[in-house]
Amino acid sequence: MVEYEVSGQEIANELLRIRGEISELELKFARLATQFNGTNWWDHEGFNTAFDWIRINCHMTSHDVWNAFAVGSKEDELPQSVEAMHQGEIGFAHLSTIARTANEVGPEFDEMKLLPLARNYSPGKFFHKCLHYRHAIDAAGYNRDQERLHEQRSLRLNTARDGCLIISGLLDPVGGATVRAALEPLSKRSGEHDDRTLEQRFADGIVELASGGKPAEVQVTATVETLKGLAGAAAAEMEFSLPIARSTVKRMACDCSVTRVLLDQDSAVIDMGRSKRVVSSTLRAALKVRDGHCQWPGCEREASRCDGHHLVHWADGGETNLDNLVLLCKRHHRMVHEGEWQLVRRNGKVVPVAPAVNFGYARAPDG
Repeated sequence: MVEYEVSGQEIANELLRIRGEISELELKFARLATQFNGTNWWDHEGFNTAFDWIRINCHMTSHDVWNAFAVGSKEDELPQSVEAMHQGEIGFAHLSTIARTANEVGPEFDEMKLLPLARNYSPGKFFHKCLHYRHAIDAAGYNRDQERLHEQRSLRLNTARDGCLIISGLLDPVGGATVRAALEPLSKRSGEHDDRTLEQRFADGIVELASGGKPAEVQVTATVETLKGLAGAAAAEMEFSLPIARSTVKRMACDCSVTRVLLDQDSAVIDMGRSKRVVSSTLRAALKVRDGHCQWPGCEREASRCDGHHLVHWADGGETNLDNLVLLCKRHHRMVHEGEWQLVRRNGKVVPVAPAVNFGYARAPDG
């Protein structure tokens, strides 16, 4: 038996044929959805609207149901657009955007202003063209819609049981674009070694954005035993956070404004120091001039977004001077402290040393 190999052209033709059939079925569905809205069957089955019945029972998104209603209600007013879809010149996605634009613009809508654009642009690009058309017809109405989106803005901050901050919210298009514009440059990969996902880079970027490139003002409460890293010592406390590890406290104290609150074993306050910038503004300026950017090999995060890291931490007797300081971006600063990497200077360059990895002990001889 000879097997017939399907060519790329044949697959492409089949894709076009199927997509055309889907568009025709979508149009038929839109007609039926509009007719169904005129019945009371959805009410008979206990739904508030025909929209809800279709969304739930037809397993559709709200956006797709609204598209169906828009096309079904405006089909008679869009004869040339419907014919263009029949001819394969546009898809149902174009048709639904035209119909929704007709609903939003009202009596001044002109189908022939949009159909040539639909033929020439992808559905996504065509959607933006329709927004420009809406603004040209009714700038005041377009502005009201934008303000309505602005009024829907929200940001919710919830702390999970493990201390993680859960962020959810909605920004209007202008606010969203502003945040994206600020986050994009902070979310670029920091070299070939950067294996973070885009979502992780965005998360790191928003933390960096919140700090504004400046050391954070924090108050840390800890016992003397915690700072010394003694076995059995409790974790440190910080506002808006669950207990934090000693390694995290040391990283923050490298280049943060720290107000220390030291407790003895009986939780009595034995020392409460004033907020003190560990790396002074003068020293930071000199550090920026000398290093210019993060000194981790392959990373070029600008100096304004970096921390001043003590090669030998001041809590361990290291001095706060230029010879003992190096610029590190927040990601690499965390790798040194929480990730237990080490940094050493060799011939004037910073060399990272990976943490030791134990692969287990050799098996003892059978006795």
